[in-house]
Amino acid sequence: MLKQIPVTGLRLGMYVHELSDLRPDHSYWTNSFLLTHESDLQRIRNAGITELWIDTSRGLDIPPEPALAPPARACEPCAMEEEISYARELCSRSKAAVVRVFSDVRMGRIAEQEEIGNLVEDISDSLARHPDALLSLARLKTCDEYTYMHSVAVCGLMIGLARQLALPDSLIKEAGMAGLLHDVGKLAISSGILGKRGKLSDEEFAIVRRHPELGYRLLSESKHFSPRVLDVCLHHHERFDGSGYPDKLAGSQISLFARMGAICDVYDAITSNRPYKPAWSPAESISRMAGWTGHFDEKVFQAFVKCVGIYPVGSLVRLESGNLGIVMEQNKASLLTPKVKVFYSALCKMPIAHTLLDLSTLVGQDRIISRECAKNWGFKNLDHLWSGAPESVTP
Repeated sequence: MLKQIPVTGLRLGMYVHELSDLRPDHSYWTNSFLLTHESDLQRIRNAGITELWIDTSRGLDIPPEPALAPPARACEPCAMEEEISYARELCSRSKAAVVRVFSDVRMGRIAEQEEIGNLVEDISDSLARHPDALLSLARLKTCDEYTYMHSVAVCGLMIGLARQLALPDSLIKEAGMAGLLHDVGKLAISSGILGKRGKLSDEEFAIVRRHPELGYRLLSESKHFSPRVLDVCLHHHERFDGSGYPDKLAGSQISLFARMGAICDVYDAITSNRPYKPAWSPAESISRMAGWTGHFDEKVFQAFVKCVGIYPVGSLVRLESGNLGIVMEQNKASLLTPKVKVFYSALCKMPIAHTLLDLSTLVGQDRIISRECAKNWGFKNLDHLWSGAPESVTP
């Protein structure tokens, strides 16, 4: 694999494919070679070359960047902006880990239990330091990485919901593992169907509906996963009114973990961009889910809302003052008064100076009066306001 690197990153053992910025008097360099001598390394560094191409299939690659250290002790609460940098690195690392785990399961190999356990623990610790950072970042995924990052997101949501339900620590970890592995059956379905841009045919949809059973079979063969983890994999598409699949279970026939999994799976799915459907906003998703009679256990769903908020992080809202803002952070004491960063005047239809408002301190002065659709205002991407991505929000 060819990779362009700065000359400062060149190391002995790398295979130099091509040197950039060569002057005529540098013609003594061959086109490509394995770098084995310190003298050659110094000559390249002293030649005024800024970048070069290496071939990682024929020599060493650049070493991976060291993982960021957590911003605080494992479970010590910290500020949102402090946790979000670590959570961003954790999302990247988690995706790579899930790819490896899924590959092991698909090939019939025993997945590294220690790696799965450590990943779930890292996600759990991040949520303990700040519950909004990782859950919000995990929602920001491309269509191509959906299957893997969806698993990371559902893992986090299951952990958060388990804590909201006051489950013991052992079950919280098990809930996270169930969320991480709930969609492993999709690995047995062709990428052509999973990545199809248009509506699935009846035949294709029938194939997709088999993924809970396929996943259950894969996990059962390993004999290393608990009955609860297997149950979530098999029954996360059951509905409380009995209209789900594959077994049309209803009410108390559906385990608590599977009822939790159904909510977490749907929420992350509809708030994510998928090949066949653009994402709904977090607040719109909560509102729509609340209106789906018969889908979810009502008590578990109410606990889920307390976990992510009525206006989750990233929601576009209009305030009574006439300003538009993006929800930055939840106020666990009151779901109606989160922290909001205002950036646009709906009255003047123009951007305003970004100001962070803690609505819990402005009761009687300002409040959220509606959720808004970014598309209706022409905003391209609002996530940079809370995540730091360099995007413009000017219509």
